[in-house]
Amino acid sequence: MSTTQTAETVSRLRCIACAATPDSAAQDFRCTLCGDLLEFFFPGWTSTPPAADPAALKSLWLSRCTSRDALDQSGVWRFREFLPHIPAEHAITLREGNTPLYRLPRCARATGIENLQAKHQGMNPTASFKDTGMTFAASSAHQGKFKWVACASTGNTSASMAAYAARGNMHSLVLIPEGKISWGKLSQSLDYGALTCQLRTDFDGCVRILNELVRQKPVYLLNSVNPYRIEGQKTAAIELLEQLAWEPPDHIIVPGGNLGNSSAIGKALLEMRDLKLIWRLPKLSIIQAQGANPFYRSVREFGGKKLEAMTADTMATAIRIGNPASWKKALRVLQATGGEVEQVTEVEIAAAKAEIGADGIGCEPASAVTLAGLKKLRRSGFVKLGESVVLILTGHLLKDPDFTIKFHRGDLFTGTPQETEAAQTKPLQRAPVVLDANLGAVIAALDAAERNS
Repeated sequence: MSTTQTAETVSRLRCIACAATPDSAAQDFRCTLCGDLLEFFFPGWTSTPPAADPAALKSLWLSRCTSRDALDQSGVWRFREFLPHIPAEHAITLREGNTPLYRLPRCARATGIENLQAKHQGMNPTASFKDTGMTFAASSAHQGKFKWVACASTGNTSASMAAYAARGNMHSLVLIPEGKISWGKLSQSLDYGALTCQLRTDFDGCVRILNELVRQKPVYLLNSVNPYRIEGQKTAAIELLEQLAWEPPDHIIVPGGNLGNSSAIGKALLEMRDLKLIWRLPKLSIIQAQGANPFYRSVREFGGKKLEAMTADTMATAIRIGNPASWKKALRVLQATGGEVEQVTEVEIAAAKAEIGADGIGCEPASAVTLAGLKKLRRSGFVKLGESVVLILTGHLLKDPDFTIKFHRGDLFTGTPQETEAAQTKPLQRAPVVLDANLGAVIAALDAAERNS
């Protein structure tokens, strides 16, 4: 089934600050009048009568689940009526999306929230949520006949971009901060053929160089300032609501790094409400690591009126970002949905990651801020007993295996200021047991484990 442009999918670009509506975007995807970010909006969606029949859309999207068409098999392109128009011949897909929604019974008992589920975006083709945005933005680059695409990355973006560029027969350039990226993530971009440059700076320094580059060379920028990325990432929220039979949960909790994902999910929620696909809004809350918390500080200290950049420091490398580009978009959806922002410590992240793993799911450290944040929101009373909660897990367990191994060996925090606090996580550690090669030793270990279970 080919994509076709309808009245509903006619989209325009708009500046989030000055509301200018340019016909096209500059190379850095910034407003040429005020320098702020751009977003897509759909003029036909505010018409009377409504531009689309919500029941018909739901039926159409569900029917595509049994289609053999490549676009219908994508958990992004399946919802193309909700997206700006890109011709089918330019679509690059790895059958992204279609990610599972898991119940978390052990975590539910630990938090006192019986109806607790996790939408695991780490089950995407390159093992992170980035794929849902990258399929759409890379397709835009292909439509624009670009030979090179580029991103600055803490790991997940580079892996996703390199994969989609390779599928679209484009070259990819990755700028990463030297020594501050998981090797598991770096190995992906290398294998997918990217030109990978490790710069002696942090993520925000990589972004600065990238912005200068795209203004001088015909290179297509694929970071989340690109509004096509945000549009693709919206579909995770649509798919989630479809999985919930269009019954919104009370809360959706998202990790906060560069804040593109929370912006995208929030944008989708607001648009679904406007199109009457859902009847109420979940509260969207954003959780940051304490060592990389500029958005938390912006909201708590400055009422969201300004954001002060910081030098980020957290072992949750995916959210080690000190100057998030999409903070104004995230603030808007936080306020529109009545959500909250919270911060969690390194030890709280490590403990939550192990608890999610104990439910047989697993995730990378940045994803675990959601469970750690839920515990704090529960203690503060923001999340109440009897309410339903969905955690957005953004990356796969194998994105950062070194973190997991060090945690279970008990040396993740050795020699750090958190070493004493980390002692409380010992019951969650499952270090390998070294034994003599005889049956008795194995049986003794099994009996000991049984007694301690």
